[in-house]
Order: sequence, then structure tokens, then C-alpha cells
Amino acid sequence: MKKKAIVFSLLALLPLGASAQWAQIEHDEQKEKEWKSMENGPWDFAPDWYYYLFHKSYSGASLHWRWRGFHSGLYVEFDENDSNVKRIMPVRVTSEETQRQKMKKADEEMKLIAELHKEEVAREADRSVDLVYASFKDDFNRMQNSITEGLLFCMTKSKGKMKFQVNELSRQNEILCQNVAYLHKQGIGYGLENAKREKGYIDAKKQMEELVSRTAHLVGMAQVYYK
Repeated sequence: MKKKAIVFSLLALLPLGASAQWAQIEHDEQKEKEWKSMENGPWDFAPDWYYYLFHKSYSGASLHWRWRGFHSGLYVEFDENDSNVKRIMPVRVTSEETQRQKMKKADEEMKLIAELHKEEVAREADRSVDLVYASFKDDFNRMQNSITEGLLFCMTKSKGKMKFQVNELSRQNEILCQNVAYLHKQGIGYGLENAKREKGYIDAKKQMEELVSRTAHLVGMAQVYYK
């Protein structure tokens, strides 16, 4: 009991901060140097002679003479180029840059897809409504009336004897009218952009004008040969 009392008395005489000092984690400078060398800090290790003797391969340790007055002598220096391992930070930086470039490329592709989608929506809207047919409609109707009346006159005037010529012009005119109807198709999934429609209408108008001219010529022949 006396021994226990003495021990407790001695513990009571210890400074209050002693227990805190025992619990404090000591700073390991050697480990810190190793971590910094592996990351992005200066390439340095401690204790230097220990790394020179036992870990020269990965520390890149070598001996160099240094003139330092009374302290001149051989000193250990560390060179990353002489090490068989390299820092991991450049790898991380490269990896992060690669990931950043991938994200940048993905963003650019998403923007491109959005632009293409926007353009396609605009094209679809353009295809859904024929905005140029009205400019050709009156000319088409006028020429169709001329062709129909001319061919009917030829059949009547010749009493059917010009049937072959009339049927041929009628066939060509029917094909032409079908082409115009295709150009004029509207709605989702049908038709063309208005720029293509306009070009098609211009070509159809020229062909229709030629049919009107040939019909007029056939009417003239009917007037001459069938009285």
C-alpha cells in the first residue's frame, strides 16, 4: 500500500502538460521529405547516408564533393533522373489534363449535336410548309388550262385521228404534273426544303412551257389538216 501511495504521489507531482505531450504526435521530417519527393516537392530524402547506402536505386543518391571551408567533404545528393522511380504528381497532372481534354471534347461534341439538332428542326419546319408554290401556282394553272383545251380541240377537230399525238402529250403532261405534286408535298416526313422546291418548280415551269408550245403547234396542224 505504501508503494502505491508513493507512485500516486509522484504522478500527482508531474506537470499538467506532460500527459498532453505524451499524446502529441511527433512530426516525422524524414517521412515528410519522402512524401514531398514522391509528389511535387523537392527531390530530397533523409537521412541522406541511409538512402545512399540502402535505397540508392530509387532515391537516385550519389556522392559529390562540396567546398564548404572547414566543412568541405563528400555529401550525398539526390537526382530524380538517376532514380528508377519517378514522381507520381506528373502522372496525376497528365491524367487530369487528359480527363480535362476528354471533358472538353465531350462538351464540344454535345454543342455540335445541339447545333445539328437545331438545324434539323429548322429544316423539318422548312419542309413542313411549301412557301414558294404560290409564286408558281397561277402560271401552272394557266398553262394546264391551255394544254387541256388544246388537246381537247385537237381530238375534236380531227375526230380522233390525232389520238396518238394527243395521248403522247397527255402522258408527258401527266408525268410533269406528278413531279409538281411531289414537290408540293407537305407535312412531317414529306417534302423538301423550300430552296429545293423552288429549283424544282423552275425546271417544271420550263418543261410545262415547252408542252404548251407543242400543244399549240398540234392545234395549228389540226386547223390546217382537218376542216
